[in-house]
Amino acid sequence: MNTLTRANLAEAIYSQVGLSRNESAALLESVLERVSGALAAGEAVKISAFGTFMVRHKGQRVGRNPKTGVEVPILPRKVLSFRPSQVLKARINGQALPDGDDAA
Repeated sequence: MNTLTRANLAEAIYSQVGLSRNESAALLESVLERVSGALAAGEAVKISAFGTFMVRHKGQRVGRNPKTGVEVPILPRKVLSFRPSQVLKARINGQALPDGDDAA
């Protein structure tokens, strides 16, 4: 199983869109910066036919050290979550796309 990297994405933009390699890399960085900036500001990022990234706030709770069993407080924090679209779920599972839509 391969991993998709920034370099792979930039190369795909280069080969499919026709921009130069430098322009393709800059475009990818711009998109990723916009997405990460929105998430850092607490906004949800919805990409149609792909899914939604959102920041959730988790409150303080009591955890337990698995080695010693001692209770320790876990501080409040923000976590990033992703909810895939029905189209992406269907594609991953090799099923027909919802509503007969062939675009993904």
